Amino acid sequence: MTEKHDIRPGQSIELLKALHILTRDGKLNQDSRRKLKQVYHLFNFIEPLLAERVAEHDDITLVDHGAGKSYLGFILYDLFFKDRAPEGRIYGIETRDELVQSSMALAQKLGFAQGMRFYNLSVADSITSDKLPATVDVVTALHACNTATDDAIRFALEKQARHIVLVPCCQAEVASVLRQNKTRALKSPLAEIWRHPIHTREFGSQITNVLRCLELEAHGYQVTVTELVGWEHSMKNELIVAEYKGLPRAKPAARLTELLDTLGLESLAERFGACPA
Repeated sequence: MTEKHDIRPGQSIELLKALHILTRDGKLNQDSRRKLKQVYHLFNFIEPLLAERVAEHDDITLVDHGAGKSYLGFILYDLFFKDRAPEGRIYGIETRDELVQSSMALAQKLGFAQGMRFYNLSVADSITSDKLPATVDVVTALHACNTATDDAIRFALEKQARHIVLVPCCQAEVASVLRQNKTRALKSPLAEIWRHPIHTREFGSQITNVLRCLELEAHGYQVTVTELVGWEHSMKNELIVAEYKGLPRAKPAARLTELLDTLGLESLAERFGACPA
């Protein structure tokens, strides 16, 4: 029987070597065992979402924004798509062409090319690109920096994604606007929350994710926020998982608008805009 964090039956040894989870001679040392545990931890969040979708149709689609070396996409394809959703497809979106090319080469080498596509696009450009399908099942964006996470949300909304999985990173935009409006905001005692520069940065990061959750709820999604423990050594460890449920939209939309007004963030209304109730 395979132990919880040992290599699972059918996993690609070549992939695990390429991801530096296994050594070149195929060994699983303590450090690589830790990496494998992280891989499974992340997979355990996403696998039930994929299983739900594949139960409805075989040709499921997942778009991974800010894919980097497509670590996530390869693991998902290896552990789920290749056996349980062979008609499905994973799209990796990345702005660094050298990483897109290396991912394409690795997919070809592993025999994954039929179900994996990689495109040199910004998240924003992918929204209108004809290279992506009109609708998708799952959208992921792990550590997509600053407003790229918001672009991933816009992409998911445009593509009517059933599930959205986000690990936001480097939320600087809201903190910048808070700093610009600090003089006006200090008239309210509430502004003490972000008066000091370090608090501006931390509160800006916190409120950015609050606004994102309200935006998703204002579009009918059910949102869960938790920690993504063990993915990597990072302070950016907040995991936002959203599922479209067609929920009532008026209250979160009103809360979103009120929060933007209260914090002096009206200029960001379009970025975090709610659709009509």
